[in-house]
Amino acid sequence: MAADTLKSTTGAGGGAAAVRRLLLDNGALTALIVLLIAMSALSGDFLTTDNLLNVGVQAAVTAILAFGVTFVIVSAGIDLSVGSVAALSATVLAWSATSHGVPVVLAVVLAVATGIAAGLVNGFLIAYGKLPPFIATLAMLSVARGLSLVISEGSPIAFPDSVSHLGDTLGGWLPVPVLVMVVMGLIAAFVLGRTYIGRSMYAIGGNEEAARLSGLRVKKQKLAIYALSGVFAAAAGIVLASRLSSAQPQAADGYELDAIAAVVIGGASLAGGTGKASGTLIGALILAVLRNGLNLLSVSAFWQQVVIGVVIALAVLLDTVRRKAGATPVAAGTGGGGKGRQAVTYGLAAVVTVAVVGATSFLHSGSSSTSNPKVGLALSTLNNPFFVQIQSGAKAEAKKLGVDLTVTDAQNDASQQANQLQNFTSSGYDAIIVNPVDSDAAGPAVRAADKAEIPVVAVDRGVNKATTNTLVASDNVAGGELAAKTVAEKLGGTGKIVILQGQAGTSAARERAEGFAKGLKAFPGIQVLAQQPADFDRTKGLDVMSNLLQAHPDVQGVIAANDEMALGAIKALGSKAGKSVQVVGFDGTPDGMTAVTNGTLYASVAQQPSELGRIAVDNALKAFQGKKVAEMVKVPVKVVTKENVSDFAG
Repeated sequence: MAADTLKSTTGAGGGAAAVRRLLLDNGALTALIVLLIAMSALSGDFLTTDNLLNVGVQAAVTAILAFGVTFVIVSAGIDLSVGSVAALSATVLAWSATSHGVPVVLAVVLAVATGIAAGLVNGFLIAYGKLPPFIATLAMLSVARGLSLVISEGSPIAFPDSVSHLGDTLGGWLPVPVLVMVVMGLIAAFVLGRTYIGRSMYAIGGNEEAARLSGLRVKKQKLAIYALSGVFAAAAGIVLASRLSSAQPQAADGYELDAIAAVVIGGASLAGGTGKASGTLIGALILAVLRNGLNLLSVSAFWQQVVIGVVIALAVLLDTVRRKAGATPVAAGTGGGGKGRQAVTYGLAAVVTVAVVGATSFLHSGSSSTSNPKVGLALSTLNNPFFVQIQSGAKAEAKKLGVDLTVTDAQNDASQQANQLQNFTSSGYDAIIVNPVDSDAAGPAVRAADKAEIPVVAVDRGVNKATTNTLVASDNVAGGELAAKTVAEKLGGTGKIVILQGQAGTSAARERAEGFAKGLKAFPGIQVLAQQPADFDRTKGLDVMSNLLQAHPDVQGVIAANDEMALGAIKALGSKAGKSVQVVGFDGTPDGMTAVTNGTLYASVAQQPSELGRIAVDNALKAFQGKKVAEMVKVPVKVVTKENVSDFAG
């Protein structure tokens, strides 16, 4: 292996010093062992074969991305574009294979070529354009994500069945994503330790000027390094889309940060010159174990972000302590005994882990399970008042019925939600309630729950290509039609309006937009000046509406796909809101109802989210008890205006 291990410059200082040195030089491995022991002790559901395989699957995409990022960081660069490139590559594969009839093998080649092309552009801008890596890859992050949305038109594209098998299992138990992760890890280790370009990475990261003066073609090597990162990003995108059975244009959003974190936690230095594939794998496993364990312990997703941030900071701090303690990098090709010592260290770590984890399992062997039914609620996001109200209604009903309810937040990430659903299934929950980020992407995880004979209730949005016991929902399309009709009638059937759309690629955004279009067909006198996405976010609603006002100061009405964007639009409109410009929102959130009362928001199409949550828990318990439930429970939507807002309970 090239310069990726550390050797102390000080002499032996006794047994305590040797142990201290061992821990310092293998900080990531030590952290992983401690985490495994802690999670095994805290949760009886952690140490099961199914759950440990879940951890491997959940680490796979991050690890594959991180292997590619390792090349870049070892060479003292950074790549912020890998998440977007992964989404773009998967989108190209699905789009070419399903929409244009390209043979699947050729479509896979096109996807990999897309990753290479994106990497080459990054490398060219950095090596020849002299752009800082941060800026060049930040630009590619935006370009690749935008192209993914353009190609897919903002909607998920079904993945070819022959490629979707990458998300399946071999022999009914061994997940293919784990195998792909191992293969890509071995390739990364080979490139770093046994190839000319690998040695070049360490040389460039250690001292770029010295590498150039020694005859190394630094610019060409950087092209190759970023192209390699693109290849691994494409592979990660294909594996991710295979797990979700669809290419999501918003997939892997923010995964570049997880990939960089995995590399840093694994012992690489952001200053360059050090790093190894095995360390990166350990870093990815640490993140996966943390998320999996915290989910099992019902820790809030918000606190999970805090914990992961602390872990990253501690990883960097450990690197600093290690260097101050006298550890120095071993030069490439030296330290022949290092690999033997490393193998012994890993072997010893495995033995200790198995022994201690095995011992902790006795803590749970005699414990009796709770008498209360366990129900998991997987929400698409809690960064939106509508879904917070669903959670509130669900918790209130669970308390009333004596149900132990665990709530998870997918943060609008279909892959993260798939992980959370897998955790519920492997932990043997009595019932699962899912509010899908995307109806297609939730399908594989729900099918796994069906196979385990766990009843599943969908809330607000349905699940495609899987069986659910019931769907508790309002009709988004019908609600969209109501919103369009409400604003059109308020304007007297004629006028100029703009539409603020939801997050591209989500089913709620598509369905509500479809409803708006249907509703406006009955009012030919209504002119739509512009339609722009504001991602269901109040701040973006404010910004987008401010921009639209510059081009269309004569606007008379606004339809927003949720109350948050409507409230942002009201802020941008100022004194015009509720007077010369009528705004209609969607969801019936508390802030929206306050704005309706104040007259700045003319109306909101209210879905009664608390009622959705209450009915979902009630039906989940009935399904678990074997009672008959309706195939679909519709919670009526209604238009709430100033005249009837006092009657709306939410």
